[in-house]
Amino acid sequence: MASGDGYGYRGTGRRGVLRAGAAAVLLGAVGCSSGGKSGGNSTSSASSSTAGPSPSPTGSPDPTASQSPLPNPPLWQPGPGEIRPDVKRRAVELAAALGAWPPGGQGAEAARARVAALGLPPGLAEQAGRLAPPAAEASLEVIDAQYGGILADSASVLVVCRQWTRRPDGSVAPGGITVDVRLSRAEPRWTVTALQPGDPGPAAASPGPGVAEVLAEPRIELPPGAAADLRSGTVHDTVTAAMLRLAGPYTLSVSVVRSGHPVDVFGTTRPSDHPLGRAFDVWRIDGRAVVDPATPRQLIESFMRDAAAAGSYNVGGPVAIAGVGNQFFADDTHHDHVHIGFNG
Repeated sequence: MASGDGYGYRGTGRRGVLRAGAAAVLLGAVGCSSGGKSGGNSTSSASSSTAGPSPSPTGSPDPTASQSPLPNPPLWQPGPGEIRPDVKRRAVELAAALGAWPPGGQGAEAARARVAALGLPPGLAEQAGRLAPPAAEASLEVIDAQYGGILADSASVLVVCRQWTRRPDGSVAPGGITVDVRLSRAEPRWTVTALQPGDPGPAAASPGPGVAEVLAEPRIELPPGAAADLRSGTVHDTVTAAMLRLAGPYTLSVSVVRSGHPVDVFGTTRPSDHPLGRAFDVWRIDGRAVVDPATPRQLIESFMRDAAAAGSYNVGGPVAIAGVGNQFFADDTHHDHVHIGFNG
């Protein structure tokens, strides 16, 4: 289980961002120039300005002239406390290459070129799925990039995305999913072997008790994929009840609920509670990133203990806590988030 943050193209964003390429080299590959700003733990940047459409013939109005620009959040960069930060960078770069493009940069061939510019197999573009919807233009923000698993020679990075796409009428459609990016050790950098975009499924007519309350609770911050999971009706009531209980003493920033998480606990054949709708991950508590060494360990330990008190049988994080059986655990995968799992 795991957590992390983003890239950008045109605008500014919250906490990590993605957009129009994965870096200046990508934007160059699709005929764009890029520039950007950089940030700390949650964000960094690769803003880009795209080359505009060819001038219209004399007397013909430019159909894009009145369109509002898509958001362009900065490029997410790992901050202090990360384990193997370049592994997360690699995953974020790929998400940026596949989930964001300038006007006219849509389509399989353009996506393959952007992936190839990263030194990754172009065929990964064929696995983009919901990360690359049909649209003439798209912008992507990485809210968080957390580990789904990290071993000596392989890793899963869960890239939590917010996305904007241009509708045919010129308006902007907000959305976003979580993508499980699989990597393996290579030189000079780790390489991506596969990606699995999450699919929350359609909204249910009656998603279950507590869902509306969670969605309306300002002390619970949900990325688009996690919110869609709740609306789908596939998340157990124990999860929403615990979120609401923890939102009393804390503000919690959720990274992953169900979709976009590995089916099995990474590196094992044990089913994960996430795809079953029986777990959620928190990457930030009271505005403090779990991975940041400056975040008080006492705050994280208190949160983990309160998660157990809220009914979780399996609480993982960066703090080792003595407990009964396997109720608490700590490992490298959970150094960047708190996992909260339930039996049902």
